[in-house]
Amino acid sequence: MRFLLKLPFALGLLSQAVSAQKAVFAHVVVGNTAAHSQATWAQDIQLARNTGIDAFVLNIAYPDGNIPGQVANAFAAAEAAGSGFKLFFAFDYLGGGQRWPSTGSNSVVSYLNQYKNSPAYFRYNNAPFVSTFEGVDDINQWAEGGPIRSAVGAIYFVPDWSSLGPQNFASHLNNVQGAFSWEMWPNGASNKTTDSDFAWKGAIQGKSYMMGVSPWFFHSTNGGKKWVWRGDDLWADRWAQTLQVNPEFVQIVTWNDFGESMYVGPVRFGSEIASGAEVYVDGQSHESWLDFLPYYIAKYKGHPFDITRDQMQYWYRTHPAAAGSTCGVVGNNADQGQQELSPNAVLQDGVFFSALLSSPAEVHVQIGNNPVTVYSGNSGINHWSQPFNGQTGAPKFSVVRGGSTTGSGTGKAITASTTLANGCSNYNPWVGSF
Repeated sequence: MRFLLKLPFALGLLSQAVSAQKAVFAHVVVGNTAAHSQATWAQDIQLARNTGIDAFVLNIAYPDGNIPGQVANAFAAAEAAGSGFKLFFAFDYLGGGQRWPSTGSNSVVSYLNQYKNSPAYFRYNNAPFVSTFEGVDDINQWAEGGPIRSAVGAIYFVPDWSSLGPQNFASHLNNVQGAFSWEMWPNGASNKTTDSDFAWKGAIQGKSYMMGVSPWFFHSTNGGKKWVWRGDDLWADRWAQTLQVNPEFVQIVTWNDFGESMYVGPVRFGSEIASGAEVYVDGQSHESWLDFLPYYIAKYKGHPFDITRDQMQYWYRTHPAAAGSTCGVVGNNADQGQQELSPNAVLQDGVFFSALLSSPAEVHVQIGNNPVTVYSGNSGINHWSQPFNGQTGAPKFSVVRGGSTTGSGTGKAITASTTLANGCSNYNPWVGSF
């Protein structure tokens, strides 16, 4: 059973004041919401709001006939909720196969002008907040005095033009209010550092930086290349790194991209999972990654947080990386200038777990019937990893203080070989919590 931590401050007041302080967003691929009703959007909004997320980033691609109706459903749900939870657009110039028209019907301008005055649209410095996914061939369309701003008026524009790199992006600073970097996963058999974040912060010369935080990446959909980047400790590491980087905004990537295994929101409808990814997503809920968000977000924003009970969250692949066929999956992606490796060389075979403790305690981990490993935890957040080392069975996690167990949970069993019917290794993790 999942249990979200309670925020020690009024979420409504927090959401109304986001223009004056830091904000956290969750990236929603609207193209993956075809089965959503307004009621489904309302459920997603309530769930996100309860974790401390301030807004959904509505990633919309062109052309996609699903977009107009689902954008309308999302805004209707947010407006009806009256909770202060917000929405804003990220125009995706790659995901739909065509570039966005700047003007005319069904264009960047038409969407912004239709929704920018909604009480649910996220505004910053009294202007509607807007982002992109790439779109570097249309930079001039967003320029001051260009067709988009001329038709829409003032906007707070923080695009993702990561393909330019920070130094080339810097030549466009007069036409943006900030930058969003898509560089949130490590390259190859290494863990993610903050090097790219500080490179972007340095290049944009004091303008707003939006930092990406993602738990995982495994592109498993049909058509094109299938690849994996190292996740492993990434969810815990990136939240710790938000305290080092101290960005104006954090974007969680993503709420619902099931085809790339980086979802933290609920899997409600199989029809919303991209073709080819279903076998990897089935039975692999990631909602437990939401459980520590109230703590992580409060720490990032500099707000106090009272830890009232011990909790843990844990995630892992349920068999060694080499326990099945790669089925064409590679580590890294040569199309992005990376050296491709075997997934077996990129991923670590282990369990990854965090404990949020009200006071110092022991954390016990046992895989199957193998010996228990004991970790010494401090008050606040703790994170560890433990290799499989050939062990199989259901991992058991518990917090022990003064000889008494204050909380425990059991995960999905680790097996020596893949359990997928197609014989492929599943590089998508199972996630749990208590």
